[in-house]
Amino acid sequence: MSFLIDSSIVITSQILFFGFGWLFFMRQLFKDYEVRQYVVQVIFSVTFAFSCTMFELIIFEILGVLDSSSRYFHWKMNLCIILIILVFLVPFYIGYFIVSNIWLLHKQQLLFSCLLWLTFMYFFWKLGEPFPILSPKHGILSIEQLISRVGVIGVTLMALLSGFGAVNCPYTYMSYFLRNVTDTDIMALERRLLQTMDMIVSKKKRMAVARRTMFLKGEVHNKPSGFWEMIKSVTTSASGSENLMQIQQEVDSLEELSRQLFLETADLHATKERIEYSKTFKGKYFNFLGYFFSIYCVWKIFMATINIVFDRVGKTDPVTRGIEITVNYLGIQFDVKFWSQHISFILVGIIIVTSIRGLLITLTKFFYAISSSKSSNVIVLLLAQIMGMYFVSSVLLIRMSMPLEYRTIITEVLGELQFNFYHRWFDVIFLVSALSSMLFLYLAHKQAPEKHMAP
Repeated sequence: MSFLIDSSIVITSQILFFGFGWLFFMRQLFKDYEVRQYVVQVIFSVTFAFSCTMFELIIFEILGVLDSSSRYFHWKMNLCIILIILVFLVPFYIGYFIVSNIWLLHKQQLLFSCLLWLTFMYFFWKLGEPFPILSPKHGILSIEQLISRVGVIGVTLMALLSGFGAVNCPYTYMSYFLRNVTDTDIMALERRLLQTMDMIVSKKKRMAVARRTMFLKGEVHNKPSGFWEMIKSVTTSASGSENLMQIQQEVDSLEELSRQLFLETADLHATKERIEYSKTFKGKYFNFLGYFFSIYCVWKIFMATINIVFDRVGKTDPVTRGIEITVNYLGIQFDVKFWSQHISFILVGIIIVTSIRGLLITLTKFFYAISSSKSSNVIVLLLAQIMGMYFVSSVLLIRMSMPLEYRTIITEVLGELQFNFYHRWFDVIFLVSALSSMLFLYLAHKQAPEKHMAP
């Protein structure tokens, strides 16, 4: 009876997650597109539902909700379903919709879709060779073999996003990095833009007049009476077409310049608005957060470097370790186990909420940047693939943030994975991503004033 009650709780939450994923798909991703393939919407929503269920089971693990055997069963079932979706279902449909956009392959659409899926499986399986994730004890299609490869891709993606976010967040929030933009700078750039537009209009008028003149001359001299008049008409039309081509080239270059000036003007207006916003109470609050995150970024880079150099992986979760150090330093009586449980729950909850929110925002921006009416189905399926792998790898890494007694079922379900490898791999990719982002933002910040000062 208790198993049925526990199952009804999990299934009800999955239905709610599915509905949220469906609404997000309709209201955010596809609000500007016609939904032509409902299978894409179903796959995206199902992937989102089972991904969120894994996070829900982590919280249930800490709070002791549901029976232990029920949690183990739903962990096992949830992982099996999400792996089937990520390894078999989504890659096949990505290949299917890619082939459907190529009209030459319509007659053999299913065959070429299967070939693309087999190609994906080949490279997916080869992914395990360079990394210490293979286990000869388990079968080819065991959970350990599949989740180990999914974990490598997901942890790499998480580390790249985390490294960029750790650097970009202080850069975005802190008013220290804002350029000093005045109304005079904006007016000067807008004046240059208007002058460029006037030049474009003037040259297009010249082209229209020249075309009309050539057309009228062509009507007058459509039947030249003599040999010399024929030669004269040919040379006149040739010189006129050359002038038109030269003017058209000038117009093209001016239009490209106008586009750049428009983008620079919009950038200056956005910077001016950010300067005004930074003077408000909310802006000052985010400025303070920027300083806090800059300290966190430096600390995270330092710790990642230490972990890589000394090949170090923590055995105890950060909360318990931090409380133990504080208690020993202050010499006070403190129930470390009790408070580490509650603080770990809050910390894991914050990590889960921010991970889901941050990933959904990133997916939305990415979709709008590269999608079109033809590629939208493929892009959504790719985002579902990324989302599923991201959440699976999040479980691998969140496991270290939990006290030892709450890791038992997760460790049993995930199997004999090299958990230390994933944490070291995350540190390596995070360090590379963070340092590359710092270099990129430094060059962009340094180049921006020079670009606006150019005549």
